[in-house]
Amino acid sequence: MAVQLVEKGESLREQVSAEEWQARVELAAGHRVLAYYGVNDMTYNHFALRVPGELDHMLVKRTDWMFAEVTASSLLKTDFDGNVLSPGDVKTIRGGALIIHAGLLKGRPDLNATLHTHTPNIMGVCAHKFGLLPINQHAMRFYGELRYHDFQGFEFDPNMTQRLIDDLEGGKLMLLRSHGALVCGESVAECVVNHHWLEMACQGQIAALAAGEGNYLVPDKAACEYAHSQFKDAGDFLKGGKDWAACLRLAERLDPSYKD
Repeated sequence: MAVQLVEKGESLREQVSAEEWQARVELAAGHRVLAYYGVNDMTYNHFALRVPGELDHMLVKRTDWMFAEVTASSLLKTDFDGNVLSPGDVKTIRGGALIIHAGLLKGRPDLNATLHTHTPNIMGVCAHKFGLLPINQHAMRFYGELRYHDFQGFEFDPNMTQRLIDDLEGGKLMLLRSHGALVCGESVAECVVNHHWLEMACQGQIAALAAGEGNYLVPDKAACEYAHSQFKDAGDFLKGGKDWAACLRLAERLDPSYKD
């Protein structure tokens, strides 16, 4: 009897550079940690990362996947025109993944990662006429740095990318009015940790406002500026630092399959 041997195809890990695989693992971990902390909106929202050594390519989750499902190999590799370059049945990306994430990474070469979410607390603050107030210590991290983008419809149209870039004004942090948050940075670590602080700041503000107008405290400008300077002087604290190392341990405890 003749036996036919079937050659097993290479895994995705064997098809990409070591640098890209490490980027995939970190981005998958970021998705899992965010999901654990309640950043869930079914299959919506995206978290994109520029591919190391490939300035015009990014990694992003599939449109029909939740954050908690993402693995290193499930991430799509695309160009900034939305064409999917990794093997699979998905040919293009569209919507926010294209207009927000590909658009920002193309228009802002100083950024490597873009995270967009709509948690209830963040949406609540996005709808507040004063935006994020400096009424808790987590908010001090963002004092003077947070930008705002007025709602003009969903970010589905190509001309909306430039509006986002203009309103971001060279910064990394923005609240999209009546929509959600945009947290950008140099790395997955920077985005995950800063998003966590922003979410906590918004949660604290929603709680404080429940006391009613005039029944909460706002530190004076000098105190806010000094507190913000303390954040800025904290070394790698704003880039993820020890918190990101703890996040990776959390992802491992939750489900190590994120590395698959």
